Amino acid sequence: MKKIICYNITEKQAGKSVELFLKSLGYSKNIIVHLRNTPMGLTVSGDLVYTTYILKAGQKLTVTLIEEQSSHNIVPVPMKLSIVYEDEDILVVNKQAGVPIHPSQGNFSNTLANGLAWYFQEKGQAFVYRAINRLDRDTTGLLIVAKHMLSACILSAMVASRQIHREYLAVVRGMTLQKGQVEAPIARVHHSTIERCVNYAEGDKARTFYKRLCYNPDCRCSLLSLHLESGRTHQIRVHMKAIGHPLPGDFLYNPDYHYIRRQALHSHRLKFSHPLTGEKMCFTAPIPEDMKFALSPPDFEIP
Repeated sequence: MKKIICYNITEKQAGKSVELFLKSLGYSKNIIVHLRNTPMGLTVSGDLVYTTYILKAGQKLTVTLIEEQSSHNIVPVPMKLSIVYEDEDILVVNKQAGVPIHPSQGNFSNTLANGLAWYFQEKGQAFVYRAINRLDRDTTGLLIVAKHMLSACILSAMVASRQIHREYLAVVRGMTLQKGQVEAPIARVHHSTIERCVNYAEGDKARTFYKRLCYNPDCRCSLLSLHLESGRTHQIRVHMKAIGHPLPGDFLYNPDYHYIRRQALHSHRLKFSHPLTGEKMCFTAPIPEDMKFALSPPDFEIP
């Protein structure tokens, strides 16, 4: 992967060193070190410059990011991918159920990382896998993948500062309030590597906001729109169980498979600014077929 970015230096930016200028744009220390070690990684008017170089108004600073090695230990595996959006900097993928996002013990070749490694191998491009938001194996929906180190750095900072807005859809048992919030700290269950619980003594702060979109009396389930103020592991699943409205099909917290064979949770909408251009972006992924049992009426349109 080779990414070339040109910056026209303005009067306001003049007088800064290359390093300070790049840091102001979201470049991390590691990326700046990488550029120092890249032949002709930083140039002004075609001439190599160092990070201490003082920029002048009217100059053009050219940054060349090069990554020639793909992620180690990720085996390319053919996989059907639903790519919602792609440009030089990011991918937005609509992940299917049953697909982990990272390789792990027992999931060496069946992950989204494997499928994307194959996708870029077919294009003849090196690719380092960098998923920005995380989804559980059986949670469907939208996921952002950075295509190079700079977009990953900026997007990760945006996640930390809550500038990436995520809306989920979930089916839960029973009729919830029309809207509400759950504020309860979440911690790992003792002696478990994956299960979480509400724990007021040891948990991390977590807040979930929800709105009921519809209620289906036939299955006695509500379809909710949710967003998180925090992003704890299994937050929606744990919080909904805590208020008496667990997700059907959830093998950890409510193994009721009458209507669905996985937790009924879907990453429905993403809103964020493009990491390099600043353009406002919004993507939606329609409710998957296996969650439509909760719609009432069956042709109910999700706003």
